[in-house]
Amino acid sequence: MTSDHSSYTVEMSSDELKTVDSQSQKEKDEPGGSNSSSSHRSISSNTWRANSIKEVGVIELGSKGATYGSRKGGSSSMSMSRREISDEDSRKVYINDPVKSNESFDFSGNSVRTSKYSVLTFLPRNLFEQFHRVAYVYFLIIAILNQLPQLAVFGRFASILPLSMVLLVTAIKDGYEDWRRHRSDGIENNRLASVLVNGTFEHKKWKDIQVGEIIKFSANETIPGDIVLLSTSDPTGVAYIQTINLDGESNLKTRYAKQETLRSNEVERISGVIKCEKPNRNIYGFLGTMEIDQKQVSLGPSNIVLRGCVLKNTSWAVGVVVYTGMETKVMLNNSGAQSKRSHLEDRMNREIIYLSFFLVALCSIVSILAGIWLRRHRDELDIMPFYRRKDYSGEDVDNYKYYGWGLEIFFTFLMSVIVFQIMIPIALYISMELVRLGQAYFMIRDDNMYEESTDSRFQCRALNVNEDLGQVKYVFSDKTGTLTENKMEFQYASIFGVDYNGEKTDFYGEQGGYYAKVDGLILRPKMAVQVDKELVRLVRTGDDVKIDKPIYDFFLALASCNTIVPILVDTSDPAEKLIDYQGESPDEQALVYAAAAYGFMLIERTSGHIVIDILGDRQKFNVLGMHEFDSERKRMSVILGCPDSTVKVFVKGADTTMFTVIDKSKNTDVVTATESHLHAYSSVGLRTLVMGMKGLSPHEFEQWRTSYEAATNALMGRARILKKVAMNLETNLSILGASGIEDKLQLGVPEAIESLRMANIKVWVLTGDKQETAISIGYSSKLLTSRMTQIIINNNSTESCRRSLEEALIVSRKATTSGENAKPLALIIDGTSLVYILDSELEKQLFELASKCAVVLCCRVAPLQKAGIVMLIKKRTNDLTLAIGDGANDVSMIQKADVGIGISGQEGRQAVMASDFAMAQFRFLVPLLLVHGHWNYQRMGYMILYNFYRNAVFVLVLFWYALYTAFTLSTAINEWNSVLYSVIYTSVPTIVVGILDKDLSRTSLLKYPQLYGSGQNQESYNGKLFWLTIADTVWQSVVAFFVPLLAYRKTDVDGSSIGDLWTLAVVFLVNLHLAMDVNTWNWIIHASIWGSCVATVICVIIIDVIPILPGYWAIFHLAGDGKFWVCLIAIIVASLVPRFVVKTLVQHYRPSDIQIAGEAEKLEEQIELRNAEIEMNQPQR
Repeated sequence: MTSDHSSYTVEMSSDELKTVDSQSQKEKDEPGGSNSSSSHRSISSNTWRANSIKEVGVIELGSKGATYGSRKGGSSSMSMSRREISDEDSRKVYINDPVKSNESFDFSGNSVRTSKYSVLTFLPRNLFEQFHRVAYVYFLIIAILNQLPQLAVFGRFASILPLSMVLLVTAIKDGYEDWRRHRSDGIENNRLASVLVNGTFEHKKWKDIQVGEIIKFSANETIPGDIVLLSTSDPTGVAYIQTINLDGESNLKTRYAKQETLRSNEVERISGVIKCEKPNRNIYGFLGTMEIDQKQVSLGPSNIVLRGCVLKNTSWAVGVVVYTGMETKVMLNNSGAQSKRSHLEDRMNREIIYLSFFLVALCSIVSILAGIWLRRHRDELDIMPFYRRKDYSGEDVDNYKYYGWGLEIFFTFLMSVIVFQIMIPIALYISMELVRLGQAYFMIRDDNMYEESTDSRFQCRALNVNEDLGQVKYVFSDKTGTLTENKMEFQYASIFGVDYNGEKTDFYGEQGGYYAKVDGLILRPKMAVQVDKELVRLVRTGDDVKIDKPIYDFFLALASCNTIVPILVDTSDPAEKLIDYQGESPDEQALVYAAAAYGFMLIERTSGHIVIDILGDRQKFNVLGMHEFDSERKRMSVILGCPDSTVKVFVKGADTTMFTVIDKSKNTDVVTATESHLHAYSSVGLRTLVMGMKGLSPHEFEQWRTSYEAATNALMGRARILKKVAMNLETNLSILGASGIEDKLQLGVPEAIESLRMANIKVWVLTGDKQETAISIGYSSKLLTSRMTQIIINNNSTESCRRSLEEALIVSRKATTSGENAKPLALIIDGTSLVYILDSELEKQLFELASKCAVVLCCRVAPLQKAGIVMLIKKRTNDLTLAIGDGANDVSMIQKADVGIGISGQEGRQAVMASDFAMAQFRFLVPLLLVHGHWNYQRMGYMILYNFYRNAVFVLVLFWYALYTAFTLSTAINEWNSVLYSVIYTSVPTIVVGILDKDLSRTSLLKYPQLYGSGQNQESYNGKLFWLTIADTVWQSVVAFFVPLLAYRKTDVDGSSIGDLWTLAVVFLVNLHLAMDVNTWNWIIHASIWGSCVATVICVIIIDVIPILPGYWAIFHLAGDGKFWVCLIAIIVASLVPRFVVKTLVQHYRPSDIQIAGEAEKLEEQIELRNAEIEMNQPQR
């Protein structure tokens, strides 16, 4: 993660910004979080007395103060919008003049609305959204047809009830969720803010704030809009903010007011005009200019504070509102994750189309046979008692509900559709949602996926892909923060060609590590770092011993070349405090803690200077400029005014870019030795950075400052010019050394990867780290093994990539033809090669090669390349993909994959917010996929087939009855029984079984990861099972219909009575069918299945005792005859015996792995039970 950097553009609608950057300009390696309790406070510039700081001849910058590089100047290189500001794409904001600001422009108010509905729009909009499901439209058409007199089969109310219930349940759920949004919006809009009105600050509701107004906010207060800073409590204009409400990152970030507006006592007199870009979603970019006091100054992302941020470690800040309400960046980014639909549901929709054709076939058969019957009996229709075409009740004899032969066939077809409508199971959609909800509950409550150290439970953020967890074939994983902890620990240092990787010690000098004394207080670093004994010996000096200059400069670079903010933390001892180094990069934190451990302790930072305690001597360094890290330069630099009146530039960055700016003609042997050390560090899995420096003469410094000021004030091409200034500065450096930082593997990662590999899941690691580092982590995580043949592709042209791929394919083909002795292949490819391969004709060759490899390791890849690799698999296979990561640069990959998982780790929550599921550790992927994924897929696959079966068997009974009643489509089954069949009689058991049934125990699924292959092979739901289910359904419907027909053929039993028999028989049949397939019984499953049978009997009795309904008292007449009970038992036995026999034979002669494992479980239980009985029956001696 940490080495991944990218920026990209996406197309939006015409009223939105045309370019959006998805990545921060910094390397996204944020720390876990900052404690914002009252015990923390920033070390302000007033903490130290001036005479206690060693300061000699510092270069003065006059009234301008210190200038911060890319960020300070308003450009964040890669993170800023690429688009330059123009009149068409800008807005003007008049400072402290909201009336003038809003009179010429249609600015949004500051009221926000996250709710979807209002009282007036709820009903039409909610219904419109629900009817996006085609099945709902189908049932609406059916209900409308049933209202027509010519087609009325059921009662008009009864025909509407099923659809109405489904719509009502969903509407209540949506309404409740939206009511909660309304309530949240009301609380948000009615918050109070301090707004400048007529020269004084007054409280004003957030919703009434306008563009152009000046706002004052205090520490720990939330910012009500997007605000350009004008002044802060810090005399240099710095403010610290927390953006956890915006992007989920809990670390502190620095923002700055421009020097021209730092007039804290005259803020009510400030006036001017801000010209800035129109509202857009880019939370990391801002482009604008401010005209104040007849001077134009530039504005950038470091000068704006966004709505939802919280002011921290700063007493107060004042700013002018530039974006409000729905136009703020946080609201423009307030869109949900990409909508995904499970593969199982896609396949289910195909089967529903088959069922639709089957339904059309049944209706066509009935209507055609009805037409033949009408033609055959056309001479008898006028007097046939049950048909009677002629109406003789009036003086004129007319046809009675007869519309001619052709229309009668057409009406019969439509009536058949109405009668057989439940062939398409409307209740299935609700059942699936409820089952997914139940499955999510048990996944969330699973203690095996609970991280106690962070109190983090598994999160289900999208319920519609639960079952996809059981079919994953490819896992695409980030490395840093996903496989590793992203908690960096300084290990080795290479200083001026000398490798310090010897014996480590926990202590430096006094017990507890290095500390500094300031005004009677003892300051210690919050995190202890092991130090190298030899390096400590060289650094520790007496009064008469001088530190070697390279060592001094190296640790000074570590302590100064960063954006770390030191925060004081109280301890139990009032005379001792801890320094907590807050920053956006764990790498930077590790380096600053390391410098402090060796005696170079950063104890103060303002926007203009830093104070470093160097072995007890506090020295102040003026920060004359800073060019922060960006993804193109891959380095950062700081310009320091030193106490000895010199100006030095310290630079740190990735070795690939640092060695291009280091003057190798100087100290050639040092450069060579450092390169060797870097290779050694990478080989053991350490993350590496290179440090360099150079001095600036007064002329060179003045030249840089002039260029920098011109770049920051440029109205066009500012980002490009600033980058050029930085690159001109970072040249001809002298090498200082390199660092090796360890990012330890998370607990259980090697075992997790081994389990996934045994489950036939291919694990691909996509990282921005160096190749050597990635390979080392690959070995330690068991992703790579010594048996594997490595294929490495590192090229920088299309032609060389083509040659490498062709050679690699030859190697892979030879390996596949080697038989059992073939070594598995591991493909290692870098991001540069992928630039020439992805989206080109070479993509096909890469896919062919990668599909033959057991492991794929991609190094130095950018975020978009991660997404491109996922799409490479999705476009060419039907296999399910899963992406897992923890940071902003994994968002694209997570959203492109079929299943996206976010790790709630050290890099904020952007990956979590974009994911379908979230968890704390990579190892939780094993129980998630192998246990819950398997259960979810098996349950959902069975439930869908069972729903098809239970509805089709009922429809086919009605179909057979229509064939024996002159195709009139009169039904013996009461219309209320038809309605309640899917709602009450059979719905609850399938939902309960879908949530609770387990074909195998957790122990077996984890013990034998190969069992996961049943989901990958679609063993629980496929076309073969679908058609076998339909065949079984036809058989059971034949038995259910014809047994009562033959038994009561020559009796005077009426249609309602035999209809009750069919109702009870079918309900008992489908519930017993379900009971046959239950694997794990518990009292809830027992209650649901047998309770449904009892509920059916009660409902049938209640319906039959209502005098106004047909079939009054029918069940009592029928149940009093022994023939009724014989028929009931005969139907169940005859229907289920063939299924039982076939199931037994298949399990005996062709058992699946799941069935074998299930039998093994039962055998183990029997053995354990027998052993327990033997132990209990041991005779006492």
